[in-house]
Amino acid sequence: MTDFSNQAAEATERMRQLFPATPLQRNDHLSNVYDADIWLKREDLSPVRSYKLRGAFNAMGKQADKDVFVCASAGNHAQGVAYVCRHLQKKGVIFMPVTTPEQKIRKTRLFGGDWVQVQLVGDYFDDTLRASQAYCKDVGGHFLSPFDDPDVIEGQATVTYEMLEQLGRAPDVFVVPVGGGGLSSSARLLLSARAPETEIFYVEPTGGKSLAAAVQAGAPVALAQVDTFVDGAAVAQIGVNTFAALKGIDADHVLDIPEDRICTTILDMLNTEGIVLEPAGALALDALKDIKDKIKGKTVVCVSSGGNFDFERLPEVKERAQRYAGVKKYFILRLPQRPGALKDFLGLLGPDDDIARFEYLKKSARNFGTVLLGIETSKPENFALLSERLESAGMSIRDITGDEAMGDLII
Repeated sequence: MTDFSNQAAEATERMRQLFPATPLQRNDHLSNVYDADIWLKREDLSPVRSYKLRGAFNAMGKQADKDVFVCASAGNHAQGVAYVCRHLQKKGVIFMPVTTPEQKIRKTRLFGGDWVQVQLVGDYFDDTLRASQAYCKDVGGHFLSPFDDPDVIEGQATVTYEMLEQLGRAPDVFVVPVGGGGLSSSARLLLSARAPETEIFYVEPTGGKSLAAAVQAGAPVALAQVDTFVDGAAVAQIGVNTFAALKGIDADHVLDIPEDRICTTILDMLNTEGIVLEPAGALALDALKDIKDKIKGKTVVCVSSGGNFDFERLPEVKERAQRYAGVKKYFILRLPQRPGALKDFLGLLGPDDDIARFEYLKKSARNFGTVLLGIETSKPENFALLSERLESAGMSIRDITGDEAMGDLII
């Protein structure tokens, strides 16, 4: 074995001091859908419902002389660090943006107990990060990067090492989500040494394609804009150390998934399998749709990287999934300002058309009123039929579902 493979083996052995190996489970539902042998590495079943505590534990264990550990995070990394601080009985100071949801703050404090102090600083993460690094320097602590640290990468490699041990053989295909690159770089380093025949697909959200940008440029580059919906993988720039391990991968093996489509997989796994996944945790599973022709009859392992899903987001997830499936749309409707016009409009709806929103935006016009209209239906083609009926009745309608500028203002 290579040095990295030996290090991953040792890190995996040390990890058992913290928690047992997460399950590797064959998923009959996905196996039947894709006519393949689909397995899930269930990192959503770790003590903090993500793999992030692995890198934190490995990195902190190698800094035994440090009394204070500092990190900046609003999510899984914070919870992983907090859990490990309590286990090692080390002081942790975790900086989080002021805008962090209260649920995540509570969980971080719960995992860390008396060993962790949470500091709420800054409206944006960049401000939080700067404050945490300045504090760390002042107190002589050790700063824990969420991904761009060789010890963190080594710790994340225990996911892949466990998978190989549990499966008992190398999978034909390994599908891994990508954010900052800690998990994906560790997978490539380990599989290159122990299972070079395994094909790896790297999956990132469309609104945060930091790996694809780095592959194209040949070096990490900062994205001008990032969609934060997939918060566990929405990273503006992939790590320097992580990309050093990923450099040279085939661009065809870097996949990006639209945020709305990820929501269809979140709902499918929740409703069909009872598995709760956060958006980043569903990335690898959703990517199977894009490689279905390449995996038939093969053994495929997907990393379900996290299950820290706030159920207050469920209405948004459902809405995004409906919009992606084409069964929910928003329109601007010009409705005649006369008695009976609303009744006429309602009579034009099909049997499967349901009004999800009806809001006058402009009531002062004498002849026509402007209405924000949300419609849910059973089949996408129903919208074309509805549009034809409305236009025939002289009611002007404009689809604004995909208009981001308009949507941000009024939807």
